Amino acid sequence: MNERLWIGRTIDTGSWVHSLDPRAKMIAMILYVAIIIMSNTWLELTLVIAFSVAVMLATRIHMKYYLKVTKPLRILMIFIFIVQCLKVKDVTGPVLMSIGSWHLYREGFEMGLFSVLRMTLLVSFTAILTFTTTPGRLNQGLEGVLSPLRWIRVSPDRLSLMISISLRFIPTILEETQIILKAQASRGADLKELPWKEKGKMLVSLLVPVTVGAFRRAEDLVHSMEARGFRMGEPRTKFHRLVWRNRDTLFICLFILLVVAIVVMSNYGVREIWSIY
Repeated sequence: MNERLWIGRTIDTGSWVHSLDPRAKMIAMILYVAIIIMSNTWLELTLVIAFSVAVMLATRIHMKYYLKVTKPLRILMIFIFIVQCLKVKDVTGPVLMSIGSWHLYREGFEMGLFSVLRMTLLVSFTAILTFTTTPGRLNQGLEGVLSPLRWIRVSPDRLSLMISISLRFIPTILEETQIILKAQASRGADLKELPWKEKGKMLVSLLVPVTVGAFRRAEDLVHSMEARGFRMGEPRTKFHRLVWRNRDTLFICLFILLVVAIVVMSNYGVREIWSIY
């Protein structure tokens, strides 16, 4: 199960992206989400794809690992594509396929493909954050990004601890699920050989032991943290201190320039931009 799980895994290649401040990468990812939301045309999406591939290649991580991150969401992507194809109807546009009274219009096909590409970019590119950052530095960066919340009396330490523990619990819960599935298969209830209806019932029956196991592990974690003297809100020293460098500022500026380019293209269009010159 761990070999199939790529969300939250760190792949150290020694690239310059790995050495960036985690706070810079988190801010960049927030800007990237805004970029994906603002991209509404194929030209804008092409620019985002070119930029995303360039940054991914700069991490020296093989592209297949970024594609593996999107694999758990393939069913959702297929569903979104089908919904767009069924929902969007442009009677004035060309028809690509007809089945009885149903017609697949080109606009619906393009909208479905556009939505899938946007989701693929969003999931695969944001994986850079975990691929290039260790959990410890990720937790430090999260505390730094959330530090302005202290002004409204919200503890960033508590929030960052909750998020980091949640990320570390994902492979643990999946591993425990795999153990339960193997135990049921050894008793003759193999999930692969059952019909779809029985598979659904078995998956529902997994919720109780997996949930109980997760609460048990959470309680053990609390006891271990208390035994080591951990107290929330107490002052603590950092073994590695985060240092903001010029390359971190430059990395964020690249995303800001992309935001500006998308905004200009959205408001004026390519023809209007060329007419200015």
